[in-house]
Amino acid sequence: MHGDARKTAAGLSYLSGFGNEHGSEAVPGALPEGRNSPQRAPLGLYAEQLSGTAFTEPRAHNRRSWLYRIRPSAAHPAFTRSDRGTLRTAPFTETVPDPNRLRWDPLPPPPAGTDFLAGLWTLGGNGDATRRAGMAVHLYHADAPMDRVFSDADGELLIVPERGGLLLRTEFGLLAAEPGHVALIPRGVRFRVDLLDATARGYVCENYGTPFRLPDLGPIGANGLANARDFRAPVAAYEDVEGPVEVVNKFCGNLWTARYDHSPLDVVAWHGTLVPYVYDLRRFNALGSITYDHPDPSVFTVLTSPSDTPGLADVDFVAFVPRWLVGEDTFRPPYFHRNVMSEYMGLIEGAYDAKASGFVPGGGSLHGMMSAHGPDRETFDRASAAELRPQKVDDGLAFMFETRWPVTLTAQAAGAPHLQRDYDAVWRGLERHFRP
Repeated sequence: MHGDARKTAAGLSYLSGFGNEHGSEAVPGALPEGRNSPQRAPLGLYAEQLSGTAFTEPRAHNRRSWLYRIRPSAAHPAFTRSDRGTLRTAPFTETVPDPNRLRWDPLPPPPAGTDFLAGLWTLGGNGDATRRAGMAVHLYHADAPMDRVFSDADGELLIVPERGGLLLRTEFGLLAAEPGHVALIPRGVRFRVDLLDATARGYVCENYGTPFRLPDLGPIGANGLANARDFRAPVAAYEDVEGPVEVVNKFCGNLWTARYDHSPLDVVAWHGTLVPYVYDLRRFNALGSITYDHPDPSVFTVLTSPSDTPGLADVDFVAFVPRWLVGEDTFRPPYFHRNVMSEYMGLIEGAYDAKASGFVPGGGSLHGMMSAHGPDRETFDRASAAELRPQKVDDGLAFMFETRWPVTLTAQAAGAPHLQRDYDAVWRGLERHFRP
């Protein structure tokens, strides 16, 4: 089964670019010419628009696509509410916001037969999904492919694989995401997840707010950080499947299910700006200081979801990729810090340069609003005494979901057996060096 998925993934081709007006057809002639909704769509298909933003949002940020499908999305029976398992949605009210620094080990293995949807485990978040503001942090652990189709009306999903690859079968086509990649599924887009390996584990940011976009570059200029050309969108591929298919819709925090008499992944052609993407984090063009001081982590922003306040993100996705450190007379690891933003950090591979131990791939840490954090004692001692030659940091790949509001934990995260109860110990022993 995994071999078949890997063979499919290896043969995929993609469209290039972020935010482009893409277009693709799985059958020649399926895309209409000169109009979006002709009186009779080509090949007996149905024309349907999928709008991810309001009709009148500025053109540069408007997200919509036209889909040409075998049956319209409207052709489905009623949904009924189903069990949401360990998946939770904002507003988060099960616990009070915790000012303490927190860190978790990886999720334990899932029960046999757990697919991606059943394997979603919510750590916490903020905002209110019904008001399209805020975010949630989820983790996932799966050992079985999905035989159902899922869509999220509450927000877009940024999937960060840490162990095991994923084959994402979407309405727009297929995407393969390996550890070191991220995949972006827009709000409301239906998809199914196959596994490329025996198990899969990783992280998900559910963004309730403005769709992720590339950050402005300001004085950086025209190039750098995540280049638009490195984002890959799928080419059209469709399922012409008759027979019962379970379709699950996440709506205002609950899961609702319906049994269709056909696969809803039946889009034969499409064009537009609302599309799924996959991006290889190793293509990120990291920028930094070539004189002194460690730059603010904002220079590592891959994607941002802006708020109504200029420069203040609802949520940023930040990646700490392999890079050179060359600063003179500089403490090179991330500095000690208190931040008005809240930071959830995960590790995809290797080690993080501010934590010598305890922070492992698949685990994560949460440093809430104004909680003091920074390098542990071992890292501080080593970096303070290091010879400042040019240094390549190439033994780790970490990321951060940074958000403007506090992250309130779910009860399952606050009481999880894999929560590290002694995390504060990493800062013990930071000695007094003051010599007036």
